[in-house]
Amino acid sequence: MIEHLGQEFGTRYLDGKLKNFAAIKTKPFSILAYHNRLFDEARTAFVMGAYYPALVGACALGERTLNHLILDLRAHYSHTPEYKKVARKDSFDNWNLAIDTLKAWGVLLPAAEAPFRALMKLRHTAIHFNAGTYATLRDDALAAVLHMREIIDQQFSSWGLRPWFIEGTAGFIFIKRDWEEDPFVKTFFLPQCPLVGPNFAITFEGGLQYHDQHDYGDGVWTDEEFATAFNTRSPDAVVRPRS
Repeated sequence: MIEHLGQEFGTRYLDGKLKNFAAIKTKPFSILAYHNRLFDEARTAFVMGAYYPALVGACALGERTLNHLILDLRAHYSHTPEYKKVARKDSFDNWNLAIDTLKAWGVLLPAAEAPFRALMKLRHTAIHFNAGTYATLRDDALAAVLHMREIIDQQFSSWGLRPWFIEGTAGFIFIKRDWEEDPFVKTFFLPQCPLVGPNFAITFEGGLQYHDQHDYGDGVWTDEEFATAFNTRSPDAVVRPRS
């Protein structure tokens, strides 16, 4: 691993780069491609010791994420008191307004709201002139990257215990039926999700491919019934991809 990291980040000052790499810990995986690409750039900057670009990059990604959430979701909430505050703008740099609005709409999970507010403070210190920034640059950059990592992991992850995921399915994650019409899930998650039944199969030849039987019969499953059908499916029931 050390040899690989040396090839990726360069062997000069490698000990410091390894320390920075370890400090970030795990790398999140978002359902949104721009999260993964831009977070990786901020992460790489931190590992390389470019702390100010890492700090500003993580803060900018946080602001971009808030803007996407407001702009992509606000039409669903035109009936709310908060809508008139965000209806006419094309971008937002008032983090408190954006966070409070998303919280009122029930979009942000509490575990994502907290790092957003912490990142907001770092953003204000980093963007507006503050002579004290130089003394805490590495610590602030690390905190910003970690806050952004937590935001992605909590709000946009394709794994884990989240209110919109069916619980207890082995090896795969499925969206709960009642959450399919939720504006956040409908806008950000469903476009990334194939519609499958419990007997589906996947292959990777020629890219990720999903295979499923055409008809499961009449009626609908509850989330619990679907989870049971998936978890107890026999190997013979799994769809065999056509050659």
